[in-house]
Amino acid sequence: MTAPTYAPAFLAAHGWADAQILPLAGDASFRRYFRVVDGVRRAVLMDAPPPHEDPRPFIAMAEYLRAQGLCAPAILARDLDQGLLLIEDFGDDRLREALDAAPQTEADHYGALTDLLAHLHQRPAMADLPVHRLEQWLDEVMLLTDWYCPALDLTVDRDAFRAAWQQVLTPVAEDGLPRVTVLRDFHAENIMLIDGQSGLHHYGLLDFQDALLGHPAYDLASVLEDARRDVTPAIERQMIDRYIAASGVDARSFEASYWALAAQRNTRILGVFVRLWKRDGKQGYRRFQPRMWGLVERDLAHPALAPVRAWFDDNIPPEKRAAAWQDAI
Repeated sequence: MTAPTYAPAFLAAHGWADAQILPLAGDASFRRYFRVVDGVRRAVLMDAPPPHEDPRPFIAMAEYLRAQGLCAPAILARDLDQGLLLIEDFGDDRLREALDAAPQTEADHYGALTDLLAHLHQRPAMADLPVHRLEQWLDEVMLLTDWYCPALDLTVDRDAFRAAWQQVLTPVAEDGLPRVTVLRDFHAENIMLIDGQSGLHHYGLLDFQDALLGHPAYDLASVLEDARRDVTPAIERQMIDRYIAASGVDARSFEASYWALAAQRNTRILGVFVRLWKRDGKQGYRRFQPRMWGLVERDLAHPALAPVRAWFDDNIPPEKRAAAWQDAI
């Protein structure tokens, strides 16, 4: 992976003329990341090429999060026309690997992240955020019927699928809980551990450019039902209770909405990962599907999900669920 040809001139214009540009990472979008090294100085170059990407939402949300007392990267330089940002480097200590190395710390880390969400949700949301509402939730789950099912040669009742989800998600849309800033991709691979910092500032936030105004249960479900690592049901239960206690939301409404939105998110991801494979050639996402099915099955066990569970039972047989992806692990 090489940096765009215009990156050296951008760096030189902002005081990094002699810096090395080293590959760092890509993600599920067109964005790419590079580490910029100049002696002891470190920064991260984000390449968000227009027209595919627009770095302005990232900038706005980073500045908002920092204003709320959370740890998001400082913006060091920008060229919006070319889609380049130079941002603060949070280092290499990612929460995912820290948890894998020391699983006994799981309760402490997830407790802190639950408190972080409660802190964020008690602050006024950034003005003019798009709203994550019922119609978008319904459109997102249709990725299962539009991408997953064709890939596995499944002929399914698409209209009944949407109707079942509408029955499940309408009470969530009407549950009366406050709408808050939703980061959307809040999980262990998007959280860095910041050396020398404690409390909320120990957790460096990344990949929040798609933030919306949405339901307070969404990001909690995102981090506790992680597509990329297993979180024990016991930890999930503890953190749901912890969030309810910290935020003061109505427990019954929050929990019912939590399981519905967890199921919605995980169903969407089943479709997204097939789309990344089929459309974008990113076969590596196939290996996450058995875990995703485990999460969906966990969510569907809750009584409020009965209409959706019945649709799955009628339309997607067991051999087309987790078992269909075992060779990808």
